[in-house]
Amino acid sequence: MVRYAAAAVATNPEKTSRARGEYLRTHFKNMREVAAALTGLKLTKAYSYLSDVKDHKRVIPFRRFSGGVGRTGQAREFKTTQGRWPEKSIKFILRLLKNAEANADAKNIDVEDLTIKSIVVQQAPKTRRRTYRAHGRINPYQGHPTHVEIILAASDVEVEKATDAVSTSSLSGLNRRQVARRRIEAARA
Repeated sequence: MVRYAAAAVATNPEKTSRARGEYLRTHFKNMREVAAALTGLKLTKAYSYLSDVKDHKRVIPFRRFSGGVGRTGQAREFKTTQGRWPEKSIKFILRLLKNAEANADAKNIDVEDLTIKSIVVQQAPKTRRRTYRAHGRINPYQGHPTHVEIILAASDVEVEKATDAVSTSSLSGLNRRQVARRRIEAARA
């Protein structure tokens, strides 16, 4: 059994499903931006969003790795100016989402309730090749593959906060010295 980087996020294993891909041959920077755009979405919304990106109807906003990324009007939806349509990264993430959905189905979790709780993207070891330059020189020609982990979670039933103001302790919100002083005063009385 492999260890997931975001295992702490999945607090209730009966309500979560996971999928992971290792050494995926797609650019790390593109995959990171796709993951940031998808985290927190419902699974059905994520599928429709990715199909729109594939058809160039919507864009993946590029926020961190945005050097040299062109501007597009579609990025206004996300309050930014730069964005791309990274097809290869979308292809890999769609496969992983489908796998995580199948894992949830095997656990008898309702697929309609699933949300993308966490997507962890990490750099895999670079693949090394060489390219030949002028005057007999050789430069590195490296790929930047990724490891990706996806955790889907069924939405929990939200419980409303209690309205009655029952304070558990009169010492909450005090520092150590104030708590010690209150204890001493209580012991004297």
